[in-house]
Amino acid sequence: PMKKLILTVALAAAFTVLASGCTQQTETGGVHASGHIEATEIRLAAKVGGRLLEAPFEEGSRVTAGALVARLETTDADHRLAQARANAEAADAKLRLLLAGSRAEDLRRSEDQMAQAQAELDAARRDLDRLSGLADRGSATEKSRDDAATRKEIAERAVAAARAQLDKLVAGPRRQEVEAARAQRASTEAMVAAVEQQITDAAVLAPVDGVITTRVAEPGEILPPGATIAVLTDLSRPWLTVWIDEPSLSRVVLGQKVAVLIDGSDRTFEGTVSFISPVAEFTPKNVQTPDERAKLVFRVKVQLANPEGIFKPGMPADADFS
Repeated sequence: PMKKLILTVALAAAFTVLASGCTQQTETGGVHASGHIEATEIRLAAKVGGRLLEAPFEEGSRVTAGALVARLETTDADHRLAQARANAEAADAKLRLLLAGSRAEDLRRSEDQMAQAQAELDAARRDLDRLSGLADRGSATEKSRDDAATRKEIAERAVAAARAQLDKLVAGPRRQEVEAARAQRASTEAMVAAVEQQITDAAVLAPVDGVITTRVAEPGEILPPGATIAVLTDLSRPWLTVWIDEPSLSRVVLGQKVAVLIDGSDRTFEGTVSFISPVAEFTPKNVQTPDERAKLVFRVKVQLANPEGIFKPGMPADADFS
């Protein structure tokens, strides 16, 4: 009978432990919960596609912010950059040519053409005056006078054309031409910047300090834009995720200090409640008792400091909410 009583008490105690699931109330009225350590995972990828040239870090390697974790081939982009820079130089030269105005040699040549056209017009006018007088006295034919009048009209048109050409050279390029040249130069400069950015984006840098936990691609592979190359885990600010049942939730508040324990260590680490889910969820799958699976729980995050790198993703841990 005594053995039977002891066995009955032991079974009752075991059932009590199993039924407690992921949340237990301590003797002091606090809450005890178990969960797993999590950390921020950053999927490292290049904005551009191409052949992966190098990925110097292996899984488990620690990297610092700004370290090169991957580089893609940029041969095609280098050729496009050379072409874009040549176009930009040509556009800049065209704009500077317009802003410089007319050359002195062109102005002198236009002035000479203007003077020659004016001299021809003066001679045509004198011939017309002389032939008009002779025709009135009958010493010249009407045709001679008409030919002289035609030559005068042609000379007048030549003078007008020479004057227009000289005025154009003196005035320089039109405002619209200068604006169009400026816009063309800006367009080519933007193309240069775009290609330079593509070359920059072919190098993938670590955004934060962390550990390479997964390496997805290997050198030599052809990757599309945005393809994951590696996964960087930030271990500087991990957190413990636990699930609190509804009756115990009133004893958990944001900013609350939490005692965290891990297997294999006698130390007690301090954490801070940083998130309490406003929406209830079913108990996670790792709770196996039927009674607990029927309950709703709330997800709670306990933020941890990790200067020694003790906490790692997936590590089980316990939390006491005092």
